[in-house]
Amino acid sequence: MSFRYILKQAAKKEEVTVSVAGAEDLEVLHAVHMAISSELANFILVGDERKITELIAANFPELVESGSVVIRHAVSSAEAAMKAVKAVSEGEASVLMKGQIETAPLLKEVLNKEYGLRTGSVLSHVALFEVPSLERSIFVTDAGMNVEPDLQQKVHIIRNAVEIAHVIGINLPRVAPLAAVEVINSAMKATIDAAALTQMNRRGQITGCIVDGPLALDNAISMEAAKHKSVGGEVAGRADILVVPTLESGNILYKSLMYFGNSQVGSIIAGAKAPIVLTSRADSAQSKLNSLALAICSSN
Repeated sequence: MSFRYILKQAAKKEEVTVSVAGAEDLEVLHAVHMAISSELANFILVGDERKITELIAANFPELVESGSVVIRHAVSSAEAAMKAVKAVSEGEASVLMKGQIETAPLLKEVLNKEYGLRTGSVLSHVALFEVPSLERSIFVTDAGMNVEPDLQQKVHIIRNAVEIAHVIGINLPRVAPLAAVEVINSAMKATIDAAALTQMNRRGQITGCIVDGPLALDNAISMEAAKHKSVGGEVAGRADILVVPTLESGNILYKSLMYFGNSQVGSIIAGAKAPIVLTSRADSAQSKLNSLALAICSSN
């Protein structure tokens, strides 16, 4: 399930508009330009109008007269976040994207009771990695939102990731709740939660996937490791979704895959009324484009 495939699927979606909060950033505008060139979406660019216009004129002049771009001025990050979220909540756009602003003001508006994008679900970070050494893609969740999720939050985290997996064509994803070991240890909360999640899946409380854990990382992704350690089951060695026990461990795995594993990544925030592209300001334009494609595929 490569990003090339996901980009092609995103291009098949019709009339998608992305609302960008804080668009006065070269890498963000580079991703916008790439997306428009690939006919993925139209864009509402919210932020400092003068800076956005100058950056476009200097770097992407073909967008100056483009009907695919609308610029809306905002005098502050707070106003940019508010206007960008309102564009989604009022139906002008179906995807929200974070630009050159802090995460906190954007999420504050996302969670605004009056016009935000709240649902009954937990918001969670879902990242898809195209890993060269695995020769396949794999999801990691949650590496960006929930610091130390409890059992019920992990249920929502799995459901959000499974929904995204379904969207890109993985009909019955294999879900591995990760821990340091495969046995249940009362001193290790991750193993207890993993066992409970497995049982909840077997009883039909978590559907649309196969959950089996606890699994250590090696036994979740490597058939050879699983066989060597005599770890059986339908998920061992073949996991599609890795559920990390904490944000800290997820962040380390995320960055290890990027910097040590030379992986391509795309990530979104799921669980809201619309997908949210919440990439790091340090992410490349290609990562932002991958995230946009994933979000567009997930949009209604």
